[in-house]
Amino acid sequence: MKRMKRALMGISTLLVMTTALAACGGNSNSNSNSNSNSTSPSPTASETASTEPAKSDGKKVTINLWSFTDEIPNMTKKYIETHPDANVEFKTTVIATTDGAYQPALDQALAGGGKDAPDIYAAEAAFVLKYTQGDASTYAANYADLGLTDQMVKDAEIAQYSVDIGSKDGQLKGLAYQATGGGFIYRRSIAKDVFGTDDPAAIKNEVGPGWDKYFAAADKLKAKGYAIVSGDGDIWHPIENSSDKGWVVDGKLHIDPKREQFLDFSKKLTDNGYSNGTQDWQEAWYADMSGAGAKPVFGFFGPAWLINYVMKDQVKDTNGDWAVTEPPTGFFWGGTWLLANKDVTKDDAKKKAVADFINWVTLDTSETGLQYYWANGTMKEGEQGTKDSVASSVVMSKSNGEVALLGGQNMFDAFVPANANATGKNLTQYDESINLIWRDQVRAYASGSKSREAALKDFKQTVKDQLGLESE
Repeated sequence: MKRMKRALMGISTLLVMTTALAACGGNSNSNSNSNSNSTSPSPTASETASTEPAKSDGKKVTINLWSFTDEIPNMTKKYIETHPDANVEFKTTVIATTDGAYQPALDQALAGGGKDAPDIYAAEAAFVLKYTQGDASTYAANYADLGLTDQMVKDAEIAQYSVDIGSKDGQLKGLAYQATGGGFIYRRSIAKDVFGTDDPAAIKNEVGPGWDKYFAAADKLKAKGYAIVSGDGDIWHPIENSSDKGWVVDGKLHIDPKREQFLDFSKKLTDNGYSNGTQDWQEAWYADMSGAGAKPVFGFFGPAWLINYVMKDQVKDTNGDWAVTEPPTGFFWGGTWLLANKDVTKDDAKKKAVADFINWVTLDTSETGLQYYWANGTMKEGEQGTKDSVASSVVMSKSNGEVALLGGQNMFDAFVPANANATGKNLTQYDESINLIWRDQVRAYASGSKSREAALKDFKQTVKDQLGLESE
């Protein structure tokens, strides 16, 4: 979902963004294990430490787990706690995505193979297709070969976009535990002032479906002194992830008409004063969440993690004055997928241990499965943690999604359909790099410093220079 990290200004912003975009868990810039943190930059520095399960007879199966935050490694603690008979230990390696460190180290470890190779590894939305469908997909086991079947996926009612992203040629290779279908998150008080109601069922018909209705709503908001969004980055993700095709088609750069339209929408926001002209992940963007910006901002686009891991610490006096509804178009933003090394299928004991953990994280819909704990914020017994949207709609249907920031609204009422309306068929393994180039050119056009034609020409040339991709 990114790489928005490069847009960050300052360490505090980096910490907020890394946490949110990595599916909202804690992050570490070094390798670590579930019980301790090491400051050594070496990818193998942590391999002598492990998460120990309750004592059990027989030789323990060691699972090498690689991730870019400590979120999944911390899940192993809950797994051991809830599976005392699991005869397994986890050796974890955590390398942050900061400065692009994670992927090269992971690639080297996968290619090297052997007993220290990753058995389970994580990939986030910005680069997951490389590992599920792209250059590195040959290392990933098919879930079916682990005994994790299509029927299990169907029974859990996993969001289809997550399945599509995790599949190659009809074979599932990765699933996300979190679902990141996006909604439109708006201020209740502003909705009442402009539209006469703050009811999500009514507001979704004011802001959509479709962008024509959204900009009609922007006119109504402007008339009363409000901005509909903080900046153009707020509408980029719905546009990007609702396009019909991705950036690369048949090996060439393709500009989907819906994505090209972002040029016009960005300039429209600027020229008409529909936004505060901020850039996402910068201080002015956060200020708009608390109502401290140039104009009061009506809303933001995002998944549950934007509410519970970003806005939560920024809204201040607007806490409780928010609600979420369906957006003008379906989209998703972010997420983390779990993959298994195909070599684990060569050892029956390791294959079972890996399959059991992945099943618990991604497919188990019981009240002792990871997704239920995650949805309800009950990872730590006796402590109310952060609630989140999860991949299984079965789990969300029996979970409590009420959030104080949303005035007590059950966010799952909006995010279940949001997850269903998202598509995962327009991604490529080049998205992270191309999106950065595209956003820079769009900002130049919207600000008036570059013509539309020049922005498109410079975009194509920069993609060619950096990635070697010719345009159609």
